[in-house]
Amino acid sequence: MKQRTGVRQAAVAAPALAVVLAVVLAGALTLPARAADPVAVPQQAAACGACHGANGNSPTADVPSLAGQPKQFITTQLVMFREGRRLNPVMAALTANMSNADINALGGHYAAMPAMATAAPQSDDHQKAGRARAEALNCVQCHGAALKGQQHIPRLAGQQAAYLRTQLQGFKAQTRFDMDGNMTSAAQAMTAQDIELLATYLAALP
Repeated sequence: MKQRTGVRQAAVAAPALAVVLAVVLAGALTLPARAADPVAVPQQAAACGACHGANGNSPTADVPSLAGQPKQFITTQLVMFREGRRLNPVMAALTANMSNADINALGGHYAAMPAMATAAPQSDDHQKAGRARAEALNCVQCHGAALKGQQHIPRLAGQQAAYLRTQLQGFKAQTRFDMDGNMTSAAQAMTAQDIELLATYLAALP
């Protein structure tokens, strides 16, 4: 039942991809009824910081860091939460009243923050094994050579290991929302050992 739900959710969301990206790529998300409030960004960021960290680097294992994420990735995800394409009760409540201008401002706010590794440096052998697996599984093709993300694709470097592990397991099980199906497809080749290696390798990257 969970697998069917995940596949159905991705299938429903896929047609919206072009529309959402077109809006985000426009560079300025706006709503005619509400202008951007320059004071709103720090206020909203403070609410976000309760879970994601005051500086955008999450102190909580199962909550993702936002600092250093590509602006387009952040804005796309916030729109998805607001529109109910990506399901999370906390994020749905936080984004429900956000205008497009609010979302655009938040994206820029967090994209400009410096990201920090969330795990201690790993041994040379672990780093080499993690890098080799990231290349073999084509992570670097979409997430970038340094795994810092690009456009609507997230930064993986320095992300919480527990969060990464959960997301990869969800993609593999086809229960995790997947806007275009790419991660669901990529995760099918991953073993439990691959997921553990990647999660711990990525978390330690600067």
